[in-house]
Amino acid sequence: MKHRIRRRELSNILAVIGLVTSLYLYIIKITENKAMCLPGIGDCWTVNNSPYSEFFGIPVALIGAVGYLAIILTVWLEKRYTVVRKYSLYALFAMTFFGVIISGLLTYVEVFVIHAVCPFCLLSAGTMLGLFILSLTALKQSPMEIRSRQ
Repeated sequence: MKHRIRRRELSNILAVIGLVTSLYLYIIKITENKAMCLPGIGDCWTVNNSPYSEFFGIPVALIGAVGYLAIILTVWLEKRYTVVRKYSLYALFAMTFFGVIISGLLTYVEVFVIHAVCPFCLLSAGTMLGLFILSLTALKQSPMEIRSRQ
């Protein structure tokens, strides 16, 4: 018998990977511990200390961690509360859509502006893309309220 992993479980797995990755980058940022960047694997240090690593003085890694935490919380709450369940697919789609846009812009900046690539940043971008695809698929498969009212 095949074990099929459900959307919620996979979303949680990806969001936890993203959360841990973002927190790791945040710890590197606040501790200024260059050794945590795993020398020889990309250039995490340059990316994480560039002017683009902060948004209005807030580390981008911390913003990412909050975003992943919001995704985890939404997925967890959608099983427990009707009002959250009703709008969770839309909320997840919006959060992951903006997450993919921001990740894409930051990846562009890494490659074409900073000329350095952070493997942890790419992992975060990949997990956000996976979450976006899951949310898009779930949204497409779910019956829309508008259709059910007709």
